[in-house]
Amino acid sequence: MTDFKNKVIYQIYPKSFKDTNHDGIGDLKGITQSLDYLNDLGVDYLWLTPFVVSPQRDNGYDIADYYHINPMYGTDEDLDELINQANKRDIGLMMDMVFNHTSTDHEWFQKALQGDPYYQDFYIFKDSKDIPNNWVSKFGGPAWNYAPELKKWYLCLFDKTQADLNWDNPHVREELKNVIRFWKERGIKGFRFDVINLISKGSYDNDYEGDGRRYYTDGPHVHEYIHELVHDTGIKDMITVGEMSSTSLEDCIKYSNREREELKMTFSFHHLKVDYKDNKKWELMDPDYKKLKELFKNWQLGMQAGHGWNALFWCNHDQPRIVSRFGDEGKYWKESAKMLATMIHMMQGTPYIYQGEELGMLNSHYEDISEYRDVESLNYYKILLEEGHTREEALHILSARSRDNSRSAMQWDDSTYAGFSDHEPWITMPHTDKHINVKEEINDKDSILNYYKQLVELRHELPVISEGTISFLYDDREDIMSYQRQYEDDELVVICNMWNQDTTVTLEDCYLSYTTLLSNYPITVEKTLKLPPYATIVLRK
Repeated sequence: MTDFKNKVIYQIYPKSFKDTNHDGIGDLKGITQSLDYLNDLGVDYLWLTPFVVSPQRDNGYDIADYYHINPMYGTDEDLDELINQANKRDIGLMMDMVFNHTSTDHEWFQKALQGDPYYQDFYIFKDSKDIPNNWVSKFGGPAWNYAPELKKWYLCLFDKTQADLNWDNPHVREELKNVIRFWKERGIKGFRFDVINLISKGSYDNDYEGDGRRYYTDGPHVHEYIHELVHDTGIKDMITVGEMSSTSLEDCIKYSNREREELKMTFSFHHLKVDYKDNKKWELMDPDYKKLKELFKNWQLGMQAGHGWNALFWCNHDQPRIVSRFGDEGKYWKESAKMLATMIHMMQGTPYIYQGEELGMLNSHYEDISEYRDVESLNYYKILLEEGHTREEALHILSARSRDNSRSAMQWDDSTYAGFSDHEPWITMPHTDKHINVKEEINDKDSILNYYKQLVELRHELPVISEGTISFLYDDREDIMSYQRQYEDDELVVICNMWNQDTTVTLEDCYLSYTTLLSNYPITVEKTLKLPPYATIVLRK
C-alpha cells in the first residue's frame, strides 16, 4: 500500500494560475510551463480544480461533461503533455471529482427534463405543489428549484444550476465509477472528491432546528457508497482525499481509516469557522484562538487515536487568504505567514499548499460588487442588502469572506497583470502590494517562498514529521499553539505565537538542550523563551 504521509500537495486553480494563449484565462499549458517552479518548490502532487466542460456558473464545479476538457483550458493533447512532463519530474496529477451534483446542462439532466424516466431517477425530483421542504442552499435561498417541464422540484444544495445526483440509484454509481476508470487510464494519479459526504441523503423532512444539513450530511449509506466506488475502480492504493462539509470527527475517522478502504484523508473545515459570529459565515468577528486550539487538538488527537488521517490546510479556492485572516497584512506580513505555515506543516497529516499561499498572497480587497465573479458572493451580496446592511457593510463582509479572495491571478512578477497574462484577467487584479510575487521572492533567502521550500524538504526528510505521534503543550495559553512530535528517538517541539504582540514561554529544562530546526526570527533558546509577534520556533532533540 502506497504511503502518502511524507507527501505535499499543491492545489492549482487553473483559471487563475497561468495564461499562455492571451485570453486572460489560465490554461493547461500554463501549468506545464510552471512545472519547474513547482518541482523546485518540492511538491509531490498537483491537485487541479475542475477543467472539464462546464458552463462555469460555479467556476467548473458545475460539470456538464465529465469526459471532455473545457476548450477554455486547452485540448486533450495539452493534458497529455502536462501529465507526461509532470511524470518526468515525479509529480502526480490529482483530479477533482464533483460527484454530488452535475450542471443542469449535463446530458443526463437534459434527458430527465425531456421526460426520460431512466434519467429522472439520476436526480432527486419531488412531486409537490409547494416547495418540498425548508432546506437552505449552501449558496443562499431554497435548496430546491422548480422544473416547469416536469412540474417537479429538484434538489440543488448549491446553485440552482447544480442538481444533486441520486446516489441511491445503482446506475448513477456505475456511471460515476466509469468516470474514475476513464481518468485513471488517462494517467491521473489521484482524486479529490468534492463535498463527497453529502451524497447519501436521509429523510426529506422540514428542518425546524437548522438549515437541513443534518438530513443530508454524512448520510445513512455514505460509507458504503464511498467504499464501493473505491473498491470497484481499483483506486484504494492511489492518493484520495474527500472534502467533508459540516462533518464529524467520528465520520472522518471512518472515511480515512485504512482498514475500511474508503479514502486516504479528509478535509474538514471546523478550524476555519472560528471567526464566524454565531457560526454564520457572513457575520464577522475576530478569530477565537482558544477555539482554534481546541479544534486542532481534538482533531489531531482524535484522528490519531482512530487511525484516521488529516488533510492539513489553511487555504483553498473556497477560502479567504489565511494571512489576511489570521495573520498580519502589514508590519508582520512575512513573520505571520511563516508562523501559520509552520503550525500546519509540522502537524500530523498531509499538507496542502494553495497557489500563492507560498508567496504570502493576501485577500483581494475589492471595492465594488462589479469586481466580484463568484456566484455565492453575488448571491449573498443581495441577501445582505435585503437583510438591511448598507452597501459599504455588505462589501466589507464580502472583502473578508468571498471565495474570490483566493481566485485572483497567481502573482508571478510585478507587471500589470502579475505575469499571469498579457491580457486583462477574467477576474479583477487584487488591490494589494505588487511586491508579493515569485520573481521577488525566489532569490530572497528570507522569503516566504523559500521558507515553504524548507517545510516541504523537512517533511520529505524527517520521519518524525511524517510518521510521528503528536501531543499538545501549553494548553492554558490562548496565545500559544504548541505541540510535540515523537518518532522512535527523534522528537520535535513546535511553538507558535499566534498573536501580534511579544510574549514569553517557560521551557521545560529538557528542551534547553534541543537545537533549533526552524524559526522565523533569530530566537535564543533559554528558560524564558522570548517570542516576538507571530514568532515560531521548532526545536529538535
